[in-house]
Amino acid sequence: EMSETTTEKRTYVVPQPRIAAEDMERWEKSQTYKEYYGFILKLSEMVKGKPNSTEPSKVVDGILLILEKMEQLMEQAPPTAQPTRYGNKAFRTWFALVEQNAKELVESILPDSLKEASIELVPYLVNCIGNQTRIDYGTGHEAAFATWLLALCKIGVLDVEKDGVAIVTKVFLKYLNMMRKVQKTYLLEPAGSHGVWGLDDYQFLPFVWGSSQLIGHPHIKPKSIHSDEVLEGYADEYLYLGCIKFTKAMKRGPFGEHSPYLNDISFVPHQLWEKVNAGMCKVYSIEVLNKFPVIQHFLFGSILPFS
Repeated sequence: EMSETTTEKRTYVVPQPRIAAEDMERWEKSQTYKEYYGFILKLSEMVKGKPNSTEPSKVVDGILLILEKMEQLMEQAPPTAQPTRYGNKAFRTWFALVEQNAKELVESILPDSLKEASIELVPYLVNCIGNQTRIDYGTGHEAAFATWLLALCKIGVLDVEKDGVAIVTKVFLKYLNMMRKVQKTYLLEPAGSHGVWGLDDYQFLPFVWGSSQLIGHPHIKPKSIHSDEVLEGYADEYLYLGCIKFTKAMKRGPFGEHSPYLNDISFVPHQLWEKVNAGMCKVYSIEVLNKFPVIQHFLFGSILPFS
């Protein structure tokens, strides 16, 4: 693999979707697929046994501020009174505000030598909040955020070895909380949801990384998701439990009825978090990375090319 030397200056480009249905096999063998999936798995390994309150890394403060400012822009886009269950039109107002501010926000974390990379980084950040036409959100948008973080690592703004834990426990957590607020405020349609047989209407990565965080926990077991006491006490510390708590708050009826997939996992006898995590990692590649309806929106540029 060619390493970049300082003499070669990268020419940044606006990243574009490149995958057609017939490219799926080539995508699954591509370098970018390996890098992206490798990034997800590496972060999973890094947060093993680590709660969200693990020592922050200063480097991520600027990224947290970007997300903070994106969330603050929601105040200028209050939901409109409308009869439909899904898809509040005010989401488009917020989306446009994020789009207008994205370049400035991204440049706030780039050193002068990398300012021109913003042209390539901005579309990933804008894409991570959902689709403004369909007013929906799903694992492809979540993947755009992870891709943005990977791109920041690749150009040296972040260092996965040093910042990996904080990328999950601080940055991704902040993003997740922002998106929950967005989902509640604008009632986003779940994009390509499997309905009741999916893992979750909107997210996937917090189950991958969150199951790793719980490996080796002395008393929280997979079946502990049914304990309100555990959820109350630990939802803020562990991504997996935070997701369960949010789902329970948002959905009516018995957990086993609205979330049978998660429910089944919790009832496997002698279930270990290691097994849950291995399963989540595998299912992520099958249900997200290898699914054309999701991956057709994946953006490629100079940082993450489709070759």
